[in-house]
Amino acid sequence: MKTAIYDSYEEISCEAQDIIVENLLQHQSLLFCAATGSSPLRMYELLGKQYRQHAELFSQISIIKLDEWGGLPMNHPGTCESYLQHQVIQPFGIPENRYISFKSDASNPKKECKRIQHELNKKGPIDICVLGLGMNGHIAFNEPADYLQTGCHVATLSSQSLQHSMVVSSTQKPSYGFTLGMADIMQAKLIIMLINGETKKEITQCLLSQKITNRLPASYLWLHPNAICLIDKAAAGI
Repeated sequence: MKTAIYDSYEEISCEAQDIIVENLLQHQSLLFCAATGSSPLRMYELLGKQYRQHAELFSQISIIKLDEWGGLPMNHPGTCESYLQHQVIQPFGIPENRYISFKSDASNPKKECKRIQHELNKKGPIDICVLGLGMNGHIAFNEPADYLQTGCHVATLSSQSLQHSMVVSSTQKPSYGFTLGMADIMQAKLIIMLINGETKKEITQCLLSQKITNRLPASYLWLHPNAICLIDKAAAGI
């Protein structure tokens, strides 16, 4: 993994957008794995502007959802589904047949994970995977643990994950998570991790130590040959 520190959140968002557009110019039918949360939000806004100016760039791209809060209705405002519909799927003009999505309210969560894994195995590997860094070092819902899982799975959510801004103020709380596994992520051809804000300073310093441990799942990105971590100065503690 390579790291780069920029002055501001705007700059890391612009850099991520530039990388994605450059890849789309070379390969329009790529499979794009979309994270949610505040870190990639501005990047998605910038890509939405690109779509309005150059819709043909997005005419073949497929989207796969990185993770999802389990046990919530799909239309709940805190779901990753609601976020992605508003920030990615509708702004990029993505039809249903080019979108692979965990169903947050699936009646059989384990079967739902098998369905997503089947779709990924058929259409993958992922070409570009966008990630944020969890406050406890998780990527997607691969939480710190004694061991990490390779494929799509039902995840037990940590107390820190349940404090995420997407669900912390909701009266209806998720009871578990859906997530792509570590192998699914590590097999991506390109990984872009965005880290911003002073609240991420402590966990960013842990990541930058380059110590690889299950207790900081994001640390495994140091083993990836084509991962880039874009960090703003606030998160870097500069």
